Amino acid sequence: MRIKISAAALFLMALLFSGCSSKSPWKAEELALIRDSSSIMRVLSVDKLQDSLFLRLNADTLRAEMLLSEEYARLASKMVATVTSPEQDGVGLAAPQVGISRRMVAVQRFDKSSEPFEVYPNIRITDMRGEKLCGPEGCLSIPGRRGEVLRFMEIDIRYSIVDPKTGVRDTCETVRGFTAVIFQHECDHLDGILYTDRLASEP
Repeated sequence: MRIKISAAALFLMALLFSGCSSKSPWKAEELALIRDSSSIMRVLSVDKLQDSLFLRLNADTLRAEMLLSEEYARLASKMVATVTSPEQDGVGLAAPQVGISRRMVAVQRFDKSSEPFEVYPNIRITDMRGEKLCGPEGCLSIPGRRGEVLRFMEIDIRYSIVDPKTGVRDTCETVRGFTAVIFQHECDHLDGILYTDRLASEP
């Protein structure tokens, strides 16, 4: 006996089997870091060769399915916990600094009331304008050093907003002052740039 299967049925079967065999959009090494039981992540250091090489990579963007995943929410939480931990006590952290080469940063918003830490996925600086001022900078990945860096005092940023109900959308924002400096420092990490590459002078 021959059984006829409609095109619609074949399509549904293909979707079913592709769903069963689909892999996580996260890399295995990323999942290992994200799912680790510790709430604090190890911060990479230029003092270690492998870490130093990793910090020079260009970070990848996060796909919508990644941003809506439990792994993203966990990573965001762990990044904030890491940068605010007594061991680090920083004002910003980029995902590559904790071994995740993705365009994602956690920044303390000194320009907002209560100065909250916020996470920005797929962030890019789209414009920098006005005067540049020289100020001291350090980096959690470059322990024991500081230097003077010229930074713009006003920038425009573009990043993704994650909403479980409405999905993922991009938005733009203008940031000024010291917070703009933090964003420039952290976004440099996403392009494999360290603040020491931009030193005006170093004591």
